[in-house]
Amino acid sequence: VGCSVFRPRAGPGALTGSSGSTIARTADRIVRTGYRRTRIPATMPAVEAVTPKNRDDWRRTRAGYISLGVSLVLLAAKFAAFLWTGSAAVLSDALESILNVFAAGVALFAIRLAQKPRDRNHPYGHGKIEFVSAAFEGGLISFAAVLIGYAAVRAFWIGPEIRELDLGLAIVLGAGIANAALGFFLLYSGRRYSSIALEADGKHVLTDFWTSAAVVVALILVRVTGKQWIDPLCALLISLHLVRTGIGLLRQALGPLLDEEDDTVVRTLVDEFEAHLVPGIINVHSVRVIRSGRFHHVDAHVVVPEFWDIHTAHARAEKYERDVMRTFEPDGEIEFHIEPCERLYCERCSWEPCPVRVQPFDGRPPLSVEEAVRPDPQFPGQYDGSDSITV
Repeated sequence: VGCSVFRPRAGPGALTGSSGSTIARTADRIVRTGYRRTRIPATMPAVEAVTPKNRDDWRRTRAGYISLGVSLVLLAAKFAAFLWTGSAAVLSDALESILNVFAAGVALFAIRLAQKPRDRNHPYGHGKIEFVSAAFEGGLISFAAVLIGYAAVRAFWIGPEIRELDLGLAIVLGAGIANAALGFFLLYSGRRYSSIALEADGKHVLTDFWTSAAVVVALILVRVTGKQWIDPLCALLISLHLVRTGIGLLRQALGPLLDEEDDTVVRTLVDEFEAHLVPGIINVHSVRVIRSGRFHHVDAHVVVPEFWDIHTAHARAEKYERDVMRTFEPDGEIEFHIEPCERLYCERCSWEPCPVRVQPFDGRPPLSVEEAVRPDPQFPGQYDGSDSITV
């Protein structure tokens, strides 16, 4: 079964009104071949072009599934080790693994939601859910620290009873090695593909690795010295370390949620502005960046000669935007607000011929981060605009 499609070229005679709307709604099922009739299957699936962004989205999702699967296996192994050994330190490790599984599930949900395209209700996309996920993981780590601290104090009070040390050591050591591999993989994936949810999950898993390492040391010391109080002491130290890690993750996530300025991103943008400067763009300032996951929305003011017409200024600003975003590594967009020079920048403006120049060109200094983020640059001896052109 198929369907015949007749697609007229644009111009006189093109379909309008409801017919044109119908064709527009089914455009992804039409083979655009001018006036030629083309027969295609009615159930032919739409083929999405493979782009670097699609590949990165797939890799982020794959890393999330790997994290969840490995965390489930390690959780089962650690609780088995606790049942065999009765160690408070092993219990602390197993309790944290419960949170690891929960956190991995939340991170995977956040990664998948962040990949949804922006819509009317979310004009900057859904990427901030990754920061929520990272903050959630920071809270989970802090909660795990409280549980582990409680278990350690309780073991001190009633006295630990440890058994089957050799088997417990073997299981915890194996789980620790697996956690190290998973943690570094998630950290690499998060930084490589700009996913703070994966990065936070990687840091969470690495805290589990250090917990396992401390447990192994504690069990070895108990075996060598026979002093079982070393075990709950180690668990207490683990809880203090986890508090520090959890608070750090919360701080890292709350910054982007509150649109805190990222100096690294601004510095990268300034370098791109300098590298792709379009003739006639005199200055860039009032640079502001809103990050939503991997997506960056950039607002900036650009100064152009005051005698340019709006079409020229708009065309130059659009070219500047395209050139900058072509090499700016994260996904994003730039919105330029165009300002007239008002004869304030004559010493640094090389545009000729200039009918309104009041000072000779003296060289253009490179754009700095401080100047780029400044809302309204002022210059000594600036022209006051007393005889400026009125429209």
